[in-house]
Amino acid sequence: MDALPDISPFQRRLEELDAQMAEPSFYGNPRRAAEVTREQQKLRKLVDDYLAHSQVERELKDAAAMAREVNGDAEMRELAAAEVPALEKRAAALRETVLLAMIPPEASDSRDTIMEIRAGTGGDEAALFAAELTRCYQKYSDSQGWKITPMSSSYSERGGLRDVAFLVSGVDVSQQLKWESGVHRVQRVPVTEASGRIHTSTVTVAVLPEAEEVDIQINPQDLEITVSRASGPGGQGVNTTDSAVQILHKPTGLIVQCADERSQIKNKASAMTVLRSRLLKLKEDEEKAKYAAERRSQIGSGDRSERIRTYNFPQNRVTDHRIGLTLHGLPQIMEGAIGPLIEGLQKAHYDERLAALEGRSYELVKPSGELG
Repeated sequence: MDALPDISPFQRRLEELDAQMAEPSFYGNPRRAAEVTREQQKLRKLVDDYLAHSQVERELKDAAAMAREVNGDAEMRELAAAEVPALEKRAAALRETVLLAMIPPEASDSRDTIMEIRAGTGGDEAALFAAELTRCYQKYSDSQGWKITPMSSSYSERGGLRDVAFLVSGVDVSQQLKWESGVHRVQRVPVTEASGRIHTSTVTVAVLPEAEEVDIQINPQDLEITVSRASGPGGQGVNTTDSAVQILHKPTGLIVQCADERSQIKNKASAMTVLRSRLLKLKEDEEKAKYAAERRSQIGSGDRSERIRTYNFPQNRVTDHRIGLTLHGLPQIMEGAIGPLIEGLQKAHYDERLAALEGRSYELVKPSGELG
């Protein structure tokens, strides 16, 4: 078995963080303090697991040598030989844990996330499923202790959602929800279908790590901003002022609309937040396109044109096509129990990264915006 990569860069980084946390002014910036604390805890566990692996490797070496000792006590040889399989299993598990912890996180993994859900093909049925999928994500977010902040929504005549956008805030939000980006297909008998035929509809989900102004610089001259009167479900008026805001980013053609707030100023701020996040996602996708051939061998590009998942109600199952995972118990999944799907996708992704990174040198990547 190959030796693990050098731990010293991670140990030095841990010492840096320990020093920062010892400074009297450390908690002056609560958000930064929380980020440093989370990184310090992860590095501490990494170093502890590395040392534990080294200890198990030594015990394994000693046990294997004793088991091969020709002139030694026969009973001791048997005891040593019996210990070897358990030590090998323990060493392999610790090795994988350490390697996974050494993989540099993606820059946006720790960010809050904007989710945009839109009804695709299927008319009213697609809009109804978009509303159900939105509720599913909100329930999953509640189970993770995350906060949901509505940003915009547009309702269909039957109470479904044509489109909706909301901000999800919390720990490692993007790291988990990024797998949901793509086309979700639903197969079921609509409530409006008298003949009992199964219909197929689609909903698109976009997962956008929240962008800050320092990430994306927007020239005001590139924007075309229009306002209009907001409306609610079924055309019901929300207010009598021009509070709905639409922003067109002329260089890219991206259009963002926000109308949930009664204040035009708040709707404009929300629209700018969504626009920055879309532009950041566009920038990231352009960078990732350079490595498209490598990514195709992994779990999919995450492109919104991809059908990533099918929800089959008559057969009570959901299938994620990227990893071939099928689960039953669709009602529970639609109530927010999507953890097994996300965990399966994460494991497949990590397995691919481990296969690609083993044998290469590991580089410690510091959080963006940090110098030194």
